[in-house]
Amino acid sequence: MSDELPRAQFSPGQLVLHKNFSYRGVVVDVDATFSGSAEWYNQVARSRPPKNAPWYHVLVHGSHQVTYAAQTSLEEDDSGEQVFHPLVAHLFSSFDGGLYVRNDEPWPGS
Repeated sequence: MSDELPRAQFSPGQLVLHKNFSYRGVVVDVDATFSGSAEWYNQVARSRPPKNAPWYHVLVHGSHQVTYAAQTSLEEDDSGEQVFHPLVAHLFSSFDGGLYVRNDEPWPGS
């Protein structure tokens, strides 16, 4: 049995869809494993996704929300459509071929 952690399927700038909540967004940062509090996990993560797999900070299209989603809750959004969120221009330098290009602006906690 391997102790290796699952590899991240998504990277900053990639468009994603949330399987359970049907929103689309753009990945802004990746945590190799869950880095939130136990309290948050117990209150918000009702489906109990694995903590020892990648989690993603996602800017939600058409809102001011930033979510923290487990890899198991996301799938690729191949629409190629831009995400409208107030932080996009602050965190990404361009949109090319259905992907955002992440700039050097640090994500809080990174």
